[in-house]
Amino acid sequence: AFGHIALDELNPGQWFANKFTEKLDAEKTLVQKSGYFARSAAPNIQDLDLIKRSGKLAAEMALKGESGVVGLDENNQEQLGLIDFEKIKGGKPFDYSQKWYKNLLKEIGHK
Repeated sequence: AFGHIALDELNPGQWFANKFTEKLDAEKTLVQKSGYFARSAAPNIQDLDLIKRSGKLAAEMALKGESGVVGLDENNQEQLGLIDFEKIKGGKPFDYSQKWYKNLLKEIGHK
């Protein structure tokens, strides 16, 4: 729309899978994705720092053969780390009393 690339038509996961398959001489490749995230503004310095640190840690964990999701872990003082899939699986109710959520509501003008 409006001359922009339709993000749902891009498939960066498959592109990376093809590159890794070739470089690693892999017999099989599995690409899993849960969707995509689109920004409405350019990333700021903090965003870029988090992106770089996340990518670096993800690559390090992949090279070690460890599985999980790289992110800021609320169970580890918001430290960047590898989060076990079991800790983030769906089906759990959202806790509306969490401090970060209440702060977010205040920041965006909701009560």
